[in-house]
Amino acid sequence: HCWDHHPSFTGCYLPVAAMGIDLIAGGRNKTVRRTAPKSDNVYLKLVVKLYRFLVRRTDSNFNKVVLKRLFMSKTNRPPLSLSKLAAFMKGKEEKLAVIVGTITDDVRLFEVPKLRVCALRFTKDARARITKAGGECLTFDMLALERPTGKNCVLLRGPKSHREAVKHFGPAPGVPGSTTKPYVRSKGRKFERARGRRKSRGFKV
Repeated sequence: HCWDHHPSFTGCYLPVAAMGIDLIAGGRNKTVRRTAPKSDNVYLKLVVKLYRFLVRRTDSNFNKVVLKRLFMSKTNRPPLSLSKLAAFMKGKEEKLAVIVGTITDDVRLFEVPKLRVCALRFTKDARARITKAGGECLTFDMLALERPTGKNCVLLRGPKSHREAVKHFGPAPGVPGSTTKPYVRSKGRKFERARGRRKSRGFKV
């Protein structure tokens, strides 16, 4: 066929090529992790600077993990309570506990063991109880001087799933077998107590 004389021919040929991502030109971005903290806290930035140096100059995996965790958002740096800290460190009292996050007090714990702990911050009561028990609260710059490779350190994390928001995630509240917490204005006699909550009003789950 001579398409030049076809009534539908408009007079220009378009090159047909499969479209894709030019990977050589840096197309698909695979680095979706943080490379610096979002926070503008100058002290955090100084600790990051210090651990960047340690990652470069030592071949310690401990330092790599600490640096990665320093970049994390607050949700990904959950706090660790004194009671959980004591449980994790049972039988490892001679080692140094490291948490990239906050250490909080727990009134349910009566006796705090003697521990050396390094954390980003300590609540006032947690710090007081650790030092009263003969322990020590360290900062990350002190840790870097004392143990530049993280030798004899126990790296810990707080529980991520204990946030209030997480209680509302999951199968809808009201679905049989669901333990998801509903978003209710208040908990009381007048709030979400009828349909779905009792046999006489439709159904009960």
